[in-house]
Amino acid sequence: MPTYRDEGVVLRTHKLGEADRIVTLLSRQHGKVRAVAKGVRRTASRFGARLEPGMVVDAQFYVGRSLDIVQQADTIGSYGADIADDYGRYTVAMAMLETADRVTDHEAGTQHYLLLVGALRSLARREHAAGMTLDAYLLRALSIAGWAPSFVDCAVTGAPGPHSAFVAQLGGVVADEVAPPGAVRLDAATLDVLGALLAGDWPTAEAADDRARAQATGVVAAYTQFHLERALRSLPHVDRSGV
Repeated sequence: MPTYRDEGVVLRTHKLGEADRIVTLLSRQHGKVRAVAKGVRRTASRFGARLEPGMVVDAQFYVGRSLDIVQQADTIGSYGADIADDYGRYTVAMAMLETADRVTDHEAGTQHYLLLVGALRSLARREHAAGMTLDAYLLRALSIAGWAPSFVDCAVTGAPGPHSAFVAQLGGVVADEVAPPGAVRLDAATLDVLGALLAGDWPTAEAADDRARAQATGVVAAYTQFHLERALRSLPHVDRSGV
């Protein structure tokens, strides 16, 4: 019987028939996996609660013709359950999971998995403001996917920065000579926040004032929406009040 075992984060689920679910996971070694979890919607299911969005599991799969089949699932991290009681953090988690689903495929590397698990763990432990955790995750996920933004040197010419014109379509900040008319201008404080979020420099990011952080959030959202081509359905619902 062809089987394999891997760790995975549950990204989303949807119903199949009367008792089954199709579960989409981002796994550590096998990229994105879609598998059928049989009978998990029954109250007597052995592992139904372990296969909810945001949960991290160690699972065994049987290789099927079109969809694999979940044979076993053990909880590694119950981050979804830990986050669900806080609406603001729950909306952030849903945006992270949707992003991971959009930027990965069956060939996704381990980096995407480790980034998502780390972000969910941080969110569940309330290590940083939820909105900043989301912004940092989005920037890093896009970078791993090949769309790393530049917040210092010109994204077009490579001319050393700092530059103030930001153009999502061109990959970040650009020199004045290549900046299109009407390009958004960012001040040094906002660029510092963006660079810190991308680098994981939390002391610098958290020391910024509310205005710079709010402007950085808008830049991250615009950059994400452009590169994903279709809008994230969950992003407009993110509750940033008090997070």
